[in-house]
Amino acid sequence: MKWIGRFEDYNVKSFQKDCISGLIVGIIAIPLGMAFAIASGVKPEYGIYTTIIAGILISLFGGSRFQIGGPTGAFIPILFGIVMQYGYENLLIAGLIAGIMLVLMGIFKLGALIKFIPRPVTIGFTAGIAIIIFSGQIGNFLGLSGLQKHEDFLSNMKEIWVHISTTNLYSVITACICLFIILVTPRVLPKVPGSLIGLVISSVVASLLFEGKVATIGSTFGTIPSTLPSFHFPEITLQRVQQLLTPAFIIAMLGGIESLLSAVVADGMTGHRHNSNRELIGQGIANIITPLFGGIPATGAIARTATNIKNGAVSPISGIIHGLVVLLVLILLAPYASHIPLASMAPILMVVAWNMSERKEFDHVLRTKTSDSAVLLITFLLTVFTNLTTAVEVGLILAVILFVKRMSDILTVAKVLPDPSVKHGKVKPQMVTEGHDCPQISIFTVEGALFFGAAAMFEQSIMNTIQYRPKILILRMGKVPFMDTTGESNLASVVQDFKNHGGLVLISGIQPQPNEVLRRTGLYKYIGHQHFFEHTGEAIDFALTQLEHNKCLGCKNFAFRECAHLSAPDQSKMQTKPELSPAHRA
Repeated sequence: MKWIGRFEDYNVKSFQKDCISGLIVGIIAIPLGMAFAIASGVKPEYGIYTTIIAGILISLFGGSRFQIGGPTGAFIPILFGIVMQYGYENLLIAGLIAGIMLVLMGIFKLGALIKFIPRPVTIGFTAGIAIIIFSGQIGNFLGLSGLQKHEDFLSNMKEIWVHISTTNLYSVITACICLFIILVTPRVLPKVPGSLIGLVISSVVASLLFEGKVATIGSTFGTIPSTLPSFHFPEITLQRVQQLLTPAFIIAMLGGIESLLSAVVADGMTGHRHNSNRELIGQGIANIITPLFGGIPATGAIARTATNIKNGAVSPISGIIHGLVVLLVLILLAPYASHIPLASMAPILMVVAWNMSERKEFDHVLRTKTSDSAVLLITFLLTVFTNLTTAVEVGLILAVILFVKRMSDILTVAKVLPDPSVKHGKVKPQMVTEGHDCPQISIFTVEGALFFGAAAMFEQSIMNTIQYRPKILILRMGKVPFMDTTGESNLASVVQDFKNHGGLVLISGIQPQPNEVLRRTGLYKYIGHQHFFEHTGEAIDFALTQLEHNKCLGCKNFAFRECAHLSAPDQSKMQTKPELSPAHRA
C-alpha cells in the first residue's frame, strides 16, 4: 500500500512529465554507464546492463520516488581493485553479497545508522575517489600506449610518467573537443546533456579525421552487442564468499551511503521524504539481480537524480522509463557505440570527478583546523595512497576515538554548596572554599554522559576531591542524559567505597535512562529507593537529619543555613529539624 501511495493523484499529465524526465536522464546515463564500466576495468556493455536493470529495480523497490540508480563514479576504485585482484566473476559475486547485506540492513532498520558516519570521513573518501578517477583518465586523455593498470595510485602515476612520450596528439585533440563541449553546453544550452553532445561530436570528428589513429571502444574491448544480457548465475563457493566479504561490505556501505545521500538531496529539492530502510532494500534487490545479468554494483546517483527532478519527474515511473530508454538505445544503436574513442570518454569521467570532489566542503573543514580536519585529511590520503577499505576503517576509528574524547571532555564533576544570597539557595561551585565547606556532607553536580570514555574520570574526580571521609555524598545527576554499564560500574565503586566506610550516597534528579540502568543492574536497590530524590533540596534536608550532631558543635564553616543552629552548644537545638522545606531549595 505504501508503494501505491507514491502514485497518489497520478494522472496523464504526470505520466507525460515522467516520460520527458526519464528520456533526458536515460540519454545522460548512456555515456556515463559505459565510462564507469570502462574505468572499473570491465567491458562497457556491463555498465549499460547495470543502468537498465538496476535503474528499473531501484525505482520500483526503492524508498525515494525520484531516485535514479545505476553505476556511479564512487564505486570505480573499489570495483577496479576487485577486478584486478579477484577477477570479473568474483566482482559479480561481491556485488550479489553486497546486495544481500543491503537488504538485511533495510530489514533490520539500519538505514538511519548509516547517516551517523561523520561528514569528514565521507568528504575525505569522496575527494580521494575523485582524485583516483581523474588521474585514471589521464592515460586515455593523452592517448598513451603500453600502459599497465595497477591497483595503487603511485604505480599508476609512475606508469603515466614512463609512457608520457607515447602521447597521441589525435587523442588529445579529440579529448579537448569533448571537454570543451561539456563545459560550454550548460551555459549555452542548459537543458541539453553536454556529456552526450561532447561524446557524439568528438566521436564524429575522430571518425572522419582521425580514423584508425585513436583507440576506440571497439578496438579495445570489441564490439558492443545489441542484444539483451543473458542470465548467468555465478559459481558461488564458501571460499569465495569468505574471500569477498570485506569487498562486499565496502560496496554495501558505500552504496548505502551514496543512495541515502542522494535521497536526502532529492528530499531537499522536492519537499518529499524518502524511506531510508526501504531504499536500502530496493538497492539490495537491484544489486542481487543485476550481477545475474553481468551488471556491476549500482547505487543512487546524485547528479542523475537531481537532473530527473529538475526535468519535472513526478514518480518512480521516470526512473523506469530512464532504464527502458537505455535498453532501446542498446538494441538500436549498440554497433555505433563501438566507434566511440576512449579519448572522448576521458573528459566525461574527469568532469564527473571534478563535480564529486566536494572541494568547497573539503576546504571548509580544513580551515577549521580541528580534529575533524585531521580525520578528513587522513581519510583522503589513505583513500588515494592505500585503498578505500583502509581509509574508511581508519577514518571511522579516528572519528569514534575523537568523539569519545570530546564526550569525555564535556563531562564535568563539580563540588557545590547552596548560595544563601540566591533565592531558594541554588547550589554553585564557587561557594565551596577552604573555610566554607561541610565536613560531613559533600555535594557534587555531574553534567554530561557517564559512559566508558568518561566514567573513570567521574570516579577519580569525586574520590580525589574528597581527601577526608564525609558521612554523606549527594550526587546531583539531573544533567546526566546517558549512562552505560561502565559508568554504572564506576558509580557502584563510589557507592561501595562510601558504604564500606559507613557513609551514605544520595542521588537527586536522576533521568529516566540512567535510572533504568541502575534498576537493571541492581544498583538502585543497593543504594535504596529512599535515597533517590527528585530535587537537591530534598536530598539536603534528608542529609541534615543523618548528621553526627556532636561533630557539628563548634563548627564555623556554616555551609548550610541550618549550620548556625546545629553548631550551637545547646543540646536541645541539635535535634531541631531543618527550617526549610524541600520546596525552598534548589
